Amino acid sequence: MSNIGNEIQFGIYKQMHAPDPDRLPTRYEDWEKRAREVLEDGPYDYVAGGSGAEDTKNSNREAFKRWNIVPRVFRHVEERNLKVGLFGQMLPSPIMVAPVGVQSIIHQEGELASAKAAASMGIPYIASSASSHSMEEIADAIGDAPKWFQLYWSRDPEIAKSFVQRAEHAGYSAIVVTLDTPMMAWRELDLQNVYLPFLIGEGIGNYLTDPAFRAGLHVPPEKDAMGAIMHWTNVFGNAGLTWEDLAELKKYTSLPIILKGILHPDDAKLAIKYGADGIIVSNHGGRQVDGAIAALDALPAIVEAVENHIPVLMDSGIRRGADVFKAIALGAEAVLVGRPCMYGLAVGGENGVKQVLSNLVADFDLTMALSGCRDLTEVNKDLIIPASR
Repeated sequence: MSNIGNEIQFGIYKQMHAPDPDRLPTRYEDWEKRAREVLEDGPYDYVAGGSGAEDTKNSNREAFKRWNIVPRVFRHVEERNLKVGLFGQMLPSPIMVAPVGVQSIIHQEGELASAKAAASMGIPYIASSASSHSMEEIADAIGDAPKWFQLYWSRDPEIAKSFVQRAEHAGYSAIVVTLDTPMMAWRELDLQNVYLPFLIGEGIGNYLTDPAFRAGLHVPPEKDAMGAIMHWTNVFGNAGLTWEDLAELKKYTSLPIILKGILHPDDAKLAIKYGADGIIVSNHGGRQVDGAIAALDALPAIVEAVENHIPVLMDSGIRRGADVFKAIALGAEAVLVGRPCMYGLAVGGENGVKQVLSNLVADFDLTMALSGCRDLTEVNKDLIIPASR
C-alpha cells in the first residue's frame, strides 16, 4: 500500500518558498507547448499529428469527456494499492510507456532516455521495432525493470522471426504485435513537411543490426546507407497477413503475444480463437485510420467480447489521471501512454519523461483515492456514468 500521489504532490509544494524558475511543467498542455518550442516542424508534427483531418486523434480525447466519475466517500482511502499483475509480473501501477519509434528525432538520447526514466520507476517500457537504438541497447538501459518488445511484422518472415527471437534473448517478457500499421497512413502534416525520418536513417536501428535484414543487402549498411534504407522500405510492412499467420509467429517465441490495434469485438474473439495472450485496444493515437472509432469508445464492447479470457489493455488519448481511471473503470487492466512521454523527452530528456510519468501516476493515485478507491480492483463501472449532454 502507498500514498505516492500525496508524496509527489507535497514534494512540489515544499518548493513554495523558493521555486525553481526553470522547473519542468506540471500541466500536459504546457509540456506540449514547450515541446513545440523545442522541436522543428518535421519532428514535432510527426509526433503530434494524426492521419487525414485528425478526426480520430481528436475523437480519442472527446471520448473521455463522455464519461463522468461519480466519487464515493467515507471509504478509508488513506493508503492505496495501484499494483496490477500482468503476464506473470506484478507492476507498480496500471501505467505503461507505449511503443514509440524514432525517438532520436525528439532528443539525442532517444529511446535510451525514455527507457531509463521508465525503469527508474519500475514502469514497463515497450520498445518499438522502429527504435533508433537497437532492442539490445534499450534492454541494457532498462536492466531488470519490466520491458516488452513491439513488433512491426516484416514482409520478410525471417526478419520477423529474428526480431522476436532477439527480443526474447535480450530479456523482454512479452511481444506486442501492432496490427494496424501494415502500411503508413495518409498523414497530411508529414506530407506537407515532406518529412519521413526513416528515409534519413532514423528509426531503423533494429534493422541495421539484424542478421536477417543484413542478409538481404548487397553490401553492408556501413558502406551503403541509402541502399539499406531502400531495402527497409521494401520489407517494413506486411499487408498480406491473416489470422492463420499468428500460429507461425507463436512458433518463434515462448513469450506471450499481445495484439495491438484491436477495435472490433469480433476481432477480439478471433484473437482468442487464434491463441493471442492479450489485446491492446488502440487506434494508434489517431495516426492510421482517420474517422475511426475512439479507442475508449471501442473498449467496453471488446471487454465484453473477451469475457475475461485474456487481459485487455488500452491506449490512445491518455493524458491525465482521470483518463487512466475511466479506462480502468471501463475494463482495461492497464493503459499505455505515448505522446505525453515524448513531449517530456523533448523538453527534458530522461528527467522530462520521468517527470511526466511521476505526474501521471500521482494524478491517478489521487483520483483513485478521491473517488473512494483504495485498491485498483475497486475501480469499476459503478463509479462512472455517461456525461449528460
